[in-house]
Amino acid sequence: MGQERQAGEQVFAAEGSVPLRRPSPWWKWVLSVVLAAGVIALLAYGFTRSPKDIPSPLLRQPAPDFTLALLDGGRLTLSEQRGKVVVVNFWASWCYPACWNEAPRLQAAWERYREKGVVLVGVIYQDREPNAREFIRRHGKTYPNGMDAKSRVAIDYGVYGVPETFFIDREGRIAHKHVGELPMDTLTREIERLL
Repeated sequence: MGQERQAGEQVFAAEGSVPLRRPSPWWKWVLSVVLAAGVIALLAYGFTRSPKDIPSPLLRQPAPDFTLALLDGGRLTLSEQRGKVVVVNFWASWCYPACWNEAPRLQAAWERYREKGVVLVGVIYQDREPNAREFIRRHGKTYPNGMDAKSRVAIDYGVYGVPETFFIDREGRIAHKHVGELPMDTLTREIERLL
């Protein structure tokens, strides 16, 4: 005598016989394979994309304000720089080779443009202060640099890695974002465009 239970449970063919499993519908198996293949394809596509190709939703928006305690003992508040072109560079001493390569370029831009109304500020991202101070000393950085306590500034700017550089126009809007090592031609072109 056969006795059935809900789908997926055991089925007894006859009293005293060995319980049989009801086979799962074939479409569940196919659906699982299709979903797994879709997830794998999406991940594979994502790994082929450069983070530089991801547009920032902050472009042409007011730059999030921040006050940074500088390593030289001062403070820098972004909103107080209104009327100037501001270059905000997120970096870390452990970011090798990109941050190491761009450090002299940033210093050169600071020396060239600071008398023309350009402020360059380094925001130190997830680093230890002694390491950051040694990096600044080694690379001869003289522009303002400060630790980003608890990554608050980086979070506001949507930073997901270093280096990242934001160019802020005289009205306080983000005009350009560069992800990765900053070439000198991009640095000077964006500053000149905003001046």
